[in-house]
Amino acid sequence: MIDAFEKIPVEIHENNKTAAKAIALEIASLIRQKAAEGKNCVLGMATGSTPKTLYAELVRMHKEEGLSFKNVISFNLDEYFPMKPDAPQSYHTFMHKQLFDHVDILPENIHIPDGTIEKSAALQYAAAYEAAITKVGGIDYQILGIGLNGHIGFNEPGSSRNSGTRIIALDNSTRLANAYEFSSIAEVPRLALTMGISNILQSRKIVLLAFGESKASIIKDAVEGQITDNIPATFLQEHSNTIFHLDEASASKLTRYDAPWLTGQIEWNEKLIRKAVCSMAMSLKKPLLMLTREDYHNEGLSELVENLGGVSEANLRVFNGLRDTITGWPGGKPMEDVPRHPERRHPASKRVIIFSPHPDDDIISMGGTFMRLVQQGHDVHVGYQTSGNIAVSDEFVMRQIDFAVEFDGYFEIDKSLAGTIWKDAASFIKTKLPHQKDTPEIRSIKGMIRRTEARATCRYVGVKDENIHFMNLPFYETGLIKKNPPSEEDIQIHVDLIKKVRPHQIFAAGDFADPHGTHKVCFDVMYEALKRLKAAGDPAVAECRLWLYRGAWAEWNVWELDMAIPMSPDQVLQKRNGIFIHQSQKDGVVFQGTDSREFWQRAEDRNSGTARLFDCLGLPQYAALEAFMQYEY
Repeated sequence: MIDAFEKIPVEIHENNKTAAKAIALEIASLIRQKAAEGKNCVLGMATGSTPKTLYAELVRMHKEEGLSFKNVISFNLDEYFPMKPDAPQSYHTFMHKQLFDHVDILPENIHIPDGTIEKSAALQYAAAYEAAITKVGGIDYQILGIGLNGHIGFNEPGSSRNSGTRIIALDNSTRLANAYEFSSIAEVPRLALTMGISNILQSRKIVLLAFGESKASIIKDAVEGQITDNIPATFLQEHSNTIFHLDEASASKLTRYDAPWLTGQIEWNEKLIRKAVCSMAMSLKKPLLMLTREDYHNEGLSELVENLGGVSEANLRVFNGLRDTITGWPGGKPMEDVPRHPERRHPASKRVIIFSPHPDDDIISMGGTFMRLVQQGHDVHVGYQTSGNIAVSDEFVMRQIDFAVEFDGYFEIDKSLAGTIWKDAASFIKTKLPHQKDTPEIRSIKGMIRRTEARATCRYVGVKDENIHFMNLPFYETGLIKKNPPSEEDIQIHVDLIKKVRPHQIFAAGDFADPHGTHKVCFDVMYEALKRLKAAGDPAVAECRLWLYRGAWAEWNVWELDMAIPMSPDQVLQKRNGIFIHQSQKDGVVFQGTDSREFWQRAEDRNSGTARLFDCLGLPQYAALEAFMQYEY
């Protein structure tokens, strides 16, 4: 009964790479089968960040395993409108860069909607595009992604089940989600040319890919919800040969994960008990200690309450477990032994590394805890994992250049070399094209800006200069949104810092909802370094505990956290002032994502939201709480 609530078959993978390999094997088998029969294989192609790993695996199979695409005919789902095919943001460019330029597909077999047609000719063009699909016998295998609003292709909410190929107005949430591909939201097209839902449903097989926590809510709606044109992906429930390939994060809100006690017998553990009881209390808007036997019965938890010895015992067990996560001493309380305290008492003064993927994640995500650790006498180090240089706007660089030129002129400083660099940088920025890669000098300037802000934040908190480590991980330094794959060098940089500090505590970003993936890569290389040191029996990690914080994109669920650090109103203000030091990240962040709030607002809303949730569950009331989960390695 584990999938009893699911109306579409679901396959869950460890990560997007294992999913990509499984799907690529299936596609390769179909291509070869069709070739052996002397037939073409017709593939429906999707774009966006989700299928990139799949296309990379198909390219690998072509180069290393001889997979030929000569019998493949492809039809892409959509294209921005208007959009020239050679524009960097076009799906024509995307498909050639990700797949077509690296395999032996015949150019005449590639079909991508034309974003340059006259709007008046759209109906005629759409009919011709659909006729071309019909002429080759229809699509054998359709690849799909899913938008945060449930769109498939560019069929936005409100699209009809019977919709065909057409020009459609893009939802504002879609434009915001795709704004990272453009210089600003104003440049994101308001229209797109897309195959319709009826076209998609005519495919013989449909495979939808979704990865990451940000997709979890819409996946639940699409797989378990009612069919509605408000969520176009729900129409896939009507297709007899559709499957969703997910990772655990995108599947996390399916009933089998979110409320597994409703799907059959399960093995209870402490966090699952906490999840069940807290979810019930939150749903009923009741404090934990006010839950009744009837509540447990109505929520399908009668067996649990009996196993725990009754309602009072169950309520108290969960209440006390949450209460014990709250502490003002993130490094342990040295004066006394506190039963069930999240951290050890000894050593009283701990060596701590805070790993910050970008030069502001430390203060944004755990600024209150950061300050407490320093104030309570711990030896705090900060490892800034990437330079964060692509997140500095050209306008902010020009502001710094203006200051530098005026500074040099006022003090009559010899600026022969520096002046040339500033002049060249200013000249480049003034003539820079959209999505043009910055020069190495400008990237250095942008990195310098982020470093000076990070140093100022550390000094504001009280961290010694020698404890500030700019790691500049190589994977990040492409000058583009797309990063290089992580390498041994990235791992070794972490190994070296950990061995140097020999920490008792590591705080690292566990926020994998970051839309550009930097947090996830930074975590992966840090975690690999820790595992290697532990496997080697290295004393550098013998006493180390790993704590994960979350940043501007998400927060831990209340049942996941192991430590909650309270903040007073004054401490919230101190944290805000620390975030304000990062001036390059205020008033119009380069990569804002779909959330229009500034990072300090996101952080305060997230921390105050956690505090309100504790209050609603009947625990002490605080202005804000920063939450952490202990992670094994």
